[in-house]
Amino acid sequence: MQNFVPRRIFFTKGVGRHKDKLQSFELALRKASIAEFNLVRVSSIFPPGCKIVQPADGLKNMAPGQIVFCVMADNATNEPHRMIASAIGLAVPAEGEQYGYLSEHHSFGENEEKAGDYAEDLAATMLATTLGIDFNPDKNYDERKEVYRMSGKIVRTRNICQTAKGDKKGIWTTTVAAAVFVSD
Repeated sequence: MQNFVPRRIFFTKGVGRHKDKLQSFELALRKASIAEFNLVRVSSIFPPGCKIVQPADGLKNMAPGQIVFCVMADNATNEPHRMIASAIGLAVPAEGEQYGYLSEHHSFGENEEKAGDYAEDLAATMLATTLGIDFNPDKNYDERKEVYRMSGKIVRTRNICQTAKGDKKGIWTTTVAAAVFVSD
């Protein structure tokens, strides 16, 4: 069996609107530049030593129809003016041989900052519990983030988030955010 561990990843997002829900999703994928691939959703492990690249760098060696693994969050509504969000969070450990975490979050009524921070918090909390970092889960994320960083065990966190308001005429609005693994 082949040991497939991605060495590169990129983050992308998009929004689509259409009278049909599926077409709305397709348009969001197009906006994110990943519609031409056969996307396979995977769970949320950030491989040890994986390098974050720009979408253009990740896409340049990919071919239409290629099977591509990703962690994806998506959300859709056909309710006028309803706020939707899709976010991916990332937490990278300081120890290079240790894996990190990606998280997906989809919500209603949250702005980009709130949904993005929530996704980032999910990833950081999963990594913190794996690394045995002692923290109070009842504290807000900003306070816990400081504990995570002070531990020296979590080197970086980030998120990518796409928000949109439901179309005023009630056509489908879809958001996607994705962490796309690049196979070499």
